[in-house]
Parts: sequence; structure tokens; C-alpha cells
Amino acid sequence: MFAPALTVLLTLIQVACGQLEDVIIDRYFIPTHCSREVQVGDYVRYQYNGTFKDGRKFDSSLDKDFPFVGQVGVESKVIPGLDKGVQGMCVNERRKITIPPHLAYGVLGAGLVIPPDATLVFDVLLLDLWNKEDKVQIRILHKQQNCKRTVMPSDFVRYHYNGSLLVGNLFDSSNLRNSTYDTYVGQGSLIKGMDEGLLGMCVGERRSIIIPPFLAYDDKGYGTKVPPYATLIFDVLLVDVFNVKDDVKVEVQKIPQPCRRRTVVGDFIRYHYNGSFQDGTVFDSSYSRNSTYNTFIGMGYVIAGIDKALQGVCVGEWRRVTVPPHLAYGENGSGELIPGSAVLIFDLHIIDFHNPKDQVDIKVIYKPAECNLISAANDLIMYRYNCSLLDGTRLYSSDDYPEPPRVTLGQGKLIAGLDEGLQGMCVLERREITVPPHLAHGTNGASGVPSNAVLLFELELLQLQKGVPEGFLFIWLQDSPEPLFPAMDMNQDQEVPLEEFSAFIKLQVAEGRGRLHPGIDSDVILGDMFKKQDRNADGKITEDELNINVNEDNDVPKHEEL
Repeated sequence: MFAPALTVLLTLIQVACGQLEDVIIDRYFIPTHCSREVQVGDYVRYQYNGTFKDGRKFDSSLDKDFPFVGQVGVESKVIPGLDKGVQGMCVNERRKITIPPHLAYGVLGAGLVIPPDATLVFDVLLLDLWNKEDKVQIRILHKQQNCKRTVMPSDFVRYHYNGSLLVGNLFDSSNLRNSTYDTYVGQGSLIKGMDEGLLGMCVGERRSIIIPPFLAYDDKGYGTKVPPYATLIFDVLLVDVFNVKDDVKVEVQKIPQPCRRRTVVGDFIRYHYNGSFQDGTVFDSSYSRNSTYNTFIGMGYVIAGIDKALQGVCVGEWRRVTVPPHLAYGENGSGELIPGSAVLIFDLHIIDFHNPKDQVDIKVIYKPAECNLISAANDLIMYRYNCSLLDGTRLYSSDDYPEPPRVTLGQGKLIAGLDEGLQGMCVLERREITVPPHLAHGTNGASGVPSNAVLLFELELLQLQKGVPEGFLFIWLQDSPEPLFPAMDMNQDQEVPLEEFSAFIKLQVAEGRGRLHPGIDSDVILGDMFKKQDRNADGKITEDELNINVNEDNDVPKHEEL
């Protein structure tokens, strides 16, 4: 098929002698899609079978296991008829090209292979077509509307691709391996055309990138799958992009007002999150477990990027946090959940936080102008309350019951923080108290209360009965009568029965000199006190029985509550 030097000369002599046949082209297979046709100056790569008119084969690229590669119409290495016959061809087109002798090897033939005046028939399949003026061709197949960042030189990218030749043969695919291709852009890790074709892409964008051979593998090819001089088509989906200089990116989406406090290192925080990749694929969610993620801030319990992003947040705040791999799980990823070099996006909702050193925070909402008594330990109170989490989730309320609760303060009947918050109140005073978990239900939580939850109580003190120290049934508010027995023996008969004893104690209470234990029936208290003093159980107290206990230090009679 190659042209000897005399071919042109012979052709001119024959033309001078009369009308000559032209090349006959039979386009017996034309592809449905033809984006480009062969023109003079283009380079082509094609397979061919060369036969005589009687069907005898004299040459074939298939036998050589290597297609023909050359430039069309410019110092061509092939006979003029074949050069002319491939013009206008499309990739994947098949042609039967019949070439008369004067456009083949003429009257001389070609050695022992081609006899003189031989008409030649070439069956040609065009495999590739390019020009040295070609650039990388980019066709955008899909692009996200909201594209906040595009690929730049030195960025690290993760993408899926299908790589095929112009004829459509797939030579490689990351999708078949179920693994992205991960690499730097513009640093020589990729073929030149791919380096160029990836620039400007957004995450989620799909591109078809057509790369001419001299910007791909050129004359070397790649292994057995990419032949030399092959134009390559890559269908690319960009999954991820970041730069090693990237820091955590925080987008504050909502901040509740007012924000009374922001997190600092050492705080313990509870938050919900959705974790996704840049393409939107969710890889984890606290909502799916119906449980917040609980951790200390700035102490290395979470990935570095989240540790940093959790600082300075408010309760109730929403943040979107973009974490580059070097501040997440790095090149190795995390098991099957997080691939290597993955940028992670976390949508955070801050539920609450506290510091282990926090105390009960008390905010007085209303306080009466007159406040003669304030609540303290051992007092019996009745109060109204609403309890919620800091995000507003209602937990329980005194309104859920027929009547408000009564409780004696300071005796372990309430969580420590609520007990503390109820002390120092006036009747009808209203308070809002914030109780950290270590003064509430702690790490275990309670029925309906999550572990490590900060609780918010709205309180109103409805009633207050001053109390007595734990273990006592009665206390003196003033000095007791001295001597005590004559004062107690109101009829001066030298004995005090239960009725007289009860009347005496009730008189002390009525006149403000003493106080009974609140919350217990007074007759029960008085009966119990009487039994302790009636040591011989004869139904009356004598002076001897009242003074039977003597303080060893000063010989002063000891009357227990009395």
C-alpha cells in the first residue's frame, strides 16, 4: 500500500493519454453518530485488508497486529488512491475502496507482491482521527446549580470515570472497581489532557473529556488496553475536591437569640448530625440512632476538624461543617464507611453543652415585693414546675398531675440541682434554673431524660412551711422555758399526760417559740415525742423522766427535741 516515488510520474503520463478511472468508494457501514470526518492534514489510525479484484489478499494490518497510522494528504506514505479514499470517513465507518492502477502502483507494480496495472481493493475500518491542532474537548453533561468551588491546579480530586477509545471500546473503569481514582491535579500524576480536562469541575459535575493522542499516551500506548496513537474519551464524575492547604469550613446556618454562652475547650457537648460526602451521599447520622453524639470538646475524642468546628457554638445553633481529609480520616479512611482522602460534610445541630465545673444557673423571673420567708433545707414546700431540654423538648411538668408536688428540701428527695434551685425562694417567686447533668440525672439519664442532658426548669414556689433539721420532729425557735417541766405541767399536778403535753407543744408553736416537722400530722408527731419522754410507758411524763438524759460534758439535762 505504500507509494513508490514513480507513482506520481506514472499517473501524470497516464492522465495525458486520456480519461482515467477515479477511486470507487463503497461506504457499506456508516455509524449513526459522526462528529468529525477525515480531512487533509488529519492523522488517522485504521485497520485494512488489501486484496485484488479476484479477492486474493496481498496485505493486511490485521496480520501485522498493528493498524496503520499516518497523516492524510501531506507527504503521505500511502498510495494516492488510499489517501483519497479515506477522506470524509467517520470513526467506526467501514469502506470498500477500489483503486485503479494509476492511483495505486501503476504500470510498474510493486515488486513481487503487486503486478503492473493492478486494481486494488482496500477494506478499511477507521479507528481514530485527530489533528495536531486539536485541543482537549470538554462536554459538560451535568453540572450542579450551586457550585461553590471548582478544581484548581494542585487540588486533590476523587472521581469516577469510564475510559473508552473513539470506537467505543471500554479500556478502563473506576466504576467496575467500585473505587474512585484519587490524585493531585497539575502535578504530573495524570496524562496532560486529563490534567487539563479536570480543571474547573464542580463536585457532582459530569464531563465527557476527549483527549488527542499527543496529550494522552501518544506513540507508547498503555499496556494492552490503550494502543499507541489513541484518542481517549473519559466520562468523568467528580466526587471530591480539596487542597492540602484547606482548613475546616464552617457555615453558620442558624443562631438562636439570645446566645448566652458559647462552647470552649473542655466543655461537654451533645449534638445531632448528618454526615455526608460532597456528592450528597449520607454515610452516617445520629438521627437514625435517635441518640445525640456526646463528647468533650478539644480533647481529641473526635476528628480534628469537628473538634475545631464545635468550639464557639451556641445551644440550638445549626452549622454545616466541611472537613478536608487531613483533618478527618486522612488517606486511609475509616473501615468500609469512609473512603480514603474523603472530604466530609457534617450538618450539626447543637442540643446542649456544659462544663464539668458548672453549677446551677438561677435566673429570677419574678420576685414579690414583700418576702418575709425564704425556702431552705428541711423546709416543706409546694411548687409548680416545667422541665425541658435546652432545645425546648418538653420532658415533664407538674401540670401533668392533679396537684403540685410537696417535698422537703435538702433531704435527697430531688435531684441535687433542682433542690438547690428551689432554696432561697419566696412564696410566689418564679425562677428559671439550668441544671448541668452532674447535678441532674448524670451519664445514665432517667426515664425520658437522655444521658448527659442539661435540664431547664421553670419554677414557681406556691407554699412554704419552714422545717426542722433532719432527724428532728420539733425545734425551739427561742430559748426553751427553764426549768422546762413546771412550764409543761400546766395544771401543776406533777405529771403530764399526752393531752397536756400536746397542748403545751401546740401553744409553743402557736406563739412562734417552736416549730413542728412540716408535712407530718401534728398528732402523730406529738404522740411520737410523748412516747420518747414517757420512759416507763405509764401514760404520763414526770419530772424525773424528762431529766433522765444528762449531757456528760456539762451535766445539763438533755431532752432530745425538747
